[in-house]
Amino acid sequence: MAIKKSELYSSLWASCDELRGGMDASEYKDYVLLMLFIKYISDKYAGVPYAPITVPDGASFKNMVALKGKTTIGDDINKKIIGPIEQANKSLGSIKGTGDEKVKRLSNLIAIFEKPELNFANNKAEGDDILGDAYEYLMRNFATESGKSKGQFYTPAEVSRIMAKIIGINNENSTANTTIYDPTCGSGSLLLKVADEAERKITIYGQEKESATAGLARMNVVLHNCPTALIKCTGNSTLSDPQFTEDNGGLQQFDYIVANPPFSSKNWSNGLDISSETADKYGRFDGFGIPPDKNGDYAFLLHMIRSLKSKGKAAVILPHGVLFRGNAEAEIRKNLIRRGYIKGIIGLPANLFYGTGIPACLIVIDKENANNRKAIFMVDAGKGFTKDGPKNRLRDQDIHKIVDVFNKQLELPKYSRIVPITEIENKEYNLNIPRYIDSQEDEDIQDIEAHLKGGIPNADLEALNPYWQVYPGLRNILFAPHQRPGYSEQKVDKSAIKSAIFSHPEFTSYSQKVFEVFESWKQQAIPMVKNMEPGIKPKKLIHEISENLLLGFSNLSLIDRYDVYQHLMTYWNETMQDDAYVISDDGWKAGREVYRIHKSAKDKNGKTKEKEVEGLDGIESKLIKPVLIINRYFEAEKAALEENESQRDSLASQLEELEEEHGGEDGLLADTRNDKDKITAASVKDRLRKIRGNTGDADEQKVLEAYLKLSDAMVDLNKKIKELQKILEIKVWNQYKTLTDHEIKSIVVDDKWMTTMEQAIHTEMQRISQRLTQRIKELADRYDTPMPKLLDEVRQLEEKVNGHLAKMGFIWK
Repeated sequence: MAIKKSELYSSLWASCDELRGGMDASEYKDYVLLMLFIKYISDKYAGVPYAPITVPDGASFKNMVALKGKTTIGDDINKKIIGPIEQANKSLGSIKGTGDEKVKRLSNLIAIFEKPELNFANNKAEGDDILGDAYEYLMRNFATESGKSKGQFYTPAEVSRIMAKIIGINNENSTANTTIYDPTCGSGSLLLKVADEAERKITIYGQEKESATAGLARMNVVLHNCPTALIKCTGNSTLSDPQFTEDNGGLQQFDYIVANPPFSSKNWSNGLDISSETADKYGRFDGFGIPPDKNGDYAFLLHMIRSLKSKGKAAVILPHGVLFRGNAEAEIRKNLIRRGYIKGIIGLPANLFYGTGIPACLIVIDKENANNRKAIFMVDAGKGFTKDGPKNRLRDQDIHKIVDVFNKQLELPKYSRIVPITEIENKEYNLNIPRYIDSQEDEDIQDIEAHLKGGIPNADLEALNPYWQVYPGLRNILFAPHQRPGYSEQKVDKSAIKSAIFSHPEFTSYSQKVFEVFESWKQQAIPMVKNMEPGIKPKKLIHEISENLLLGFSNLSLIDRYDVYQHLMTYWNETMQDDAYVISDDGWKAGREVYRIHKSAKDKNGKTKEKEVEGLDGIESKLIKPVLIINRYFEAEKAALEENESQRDSLASQLEELEEEHGGEDGLLADTRNDKDKITAASVKDRLRKIRGNTGDADEQKVLEAYLKLSDAMVDLNKKIKELQKILEIKVWNQYKTLTDHEIKSIVVDDKWMTTMEQAIHTEMQRISQRLTQRIKELADRYDTPMPKLLDEVRQLEEKVNGHLAKMGFIWK
């Protein structure tokens, strides 16, 4: 049975993290990622003629398995496994060191990758890079664990996706000769995201200063099926020792360049002659100026510009300071703007990156038509993110909005602008985004006259115009003109605002329109997902149905199409993609495959054994949870079970009431407590035997008999519930086996996926009404009682208090 994508990721991380002990994540990642790589190429390419990766005889993962437990395992892996693979493929670093702890750690790590479900040769959804994604997942976790100083090898995948989509590469404008270059490639994830956007194979080049990180990049490109990518490393900076040069001594030029260089590098000029603009033999500073000696941000940017072809395009991540810092950087910035090289700037949220918490920006360079460029497109995307542990993370909706707005050059209030070069010149070539886009929320201004004389300012109501445009008659239901011009008074009590909105015909009509759009999307999506077959590429599937969802909701007011899109993408990441990958591997028949869950438990001797989980909770299926089977086929049985459980809960409440009423020290149940100070049926029976027949204890006897009656009824009900649960469990188990492919598709797609999405649409409709309701209540509370009335109430209360004080003999002035 195929392993779910999320299970693959989480089990790898959990297992590996458990084994690393006190070793720093930045070091331990080399063990894990290298092991993943060797396992993958062994499963995929060992013994395969003309494979892009050669696995020499005696150097595969199965040969590594034979080394488990040996005291020389570290050296043997280096010499017998990694060494031959390096010689055959010119890649990879090595695992170094020896020692008893290393023997245990490496042996256990090998055991993790021996699991049958991690046989990577069986991955049918090959185009989706499941293993490459697993590698990225592990790197992201290691980057998170490694801290600021050691996590810089990894660019967050969300930022990489944006850069790949705004740089302009696609399947139509790329060929095998299209070149992409990253001068500070780290683990290579940024390069691979761009290559993935091109879809077809392109030529990949990367340079990385750190040899261990270059090894990560080489493994990464192989795992993402780009084994011909050229990653170079000399231990020196790209600025002082560029590895991609022409025969004439100049820099090699590329179609596309992406980079996330080290922020504000203080030693960028080591090994360079920067005595003048023309001193650099590659001419990178000619006509621009020399970057500050202790800040290399513009040095990397100018290197990229020099490495671009005449129509080349680039995207680079840099700190916000490059937009406004003065002196030498101001001169460089002015020259870049005058030449028209800067196409756009995107401001990103703070705390996205693993090496720093400061906010960064994306600078997009486009040499094509640079001479005719009259404006720079700016986006302030600094507020669109979600918290993810100690870091911020861009959501799918944030990414899509940035890409849509940038690629379509859409101007949105407080978010994006086409800024004329003349305006930038007037501001002394300062590119600080807040100078051009005011993204601050409008201040909620208090109306002094309304506080003094009452009424709700019409200006506040007109700020709700997006709602009144959709519900034009609702405003007249909620408000009437005030006696003073420019103000309104509330017609509906505050407690009835929500019901007035929900019950209004225009709200009902709008809700119906929203669900018509949703139903239209469903009619497109359902055939697509039900036609999934083994080998389907889930990433392409979700791209198509999510884009259709965005398109469908693009013409609706009030509801944010990106919010709807996020619901789908969140559910995809949590559930749907796992289902899709299972179907891609095993087909819909996976819905018939049911098994019992086992968990570890200790026996009476303290030994850990695998124990089968009993009941419905112990039934598992890769595609269909038991509750879905029950809801579709066994509603009557479910209802009967719930009715008995409800009766049991009622009896339990009655027993609890008896204990509360009579269980105190002087209560009629006081003498029924056992040696553990608990009231039980046995202790009640024992007490009843002692007092039975005593006329003086009639009240106590009555309470005891009532308690036992309830307790006996509880026992009978629990027995009946267990019988019903067992019957239902057997029926559910047997039902799995009889499911047809048609039934499985209907359960998974209709009952599971589409029902969840329909609930998401209901959630969005509730958010719309809640926002409107909350604002109206806020205005009503604010101006409900004018100041004179408040002062009058204070006066009345003061007089009342003074009167009471006078009666008590106090004189109060």
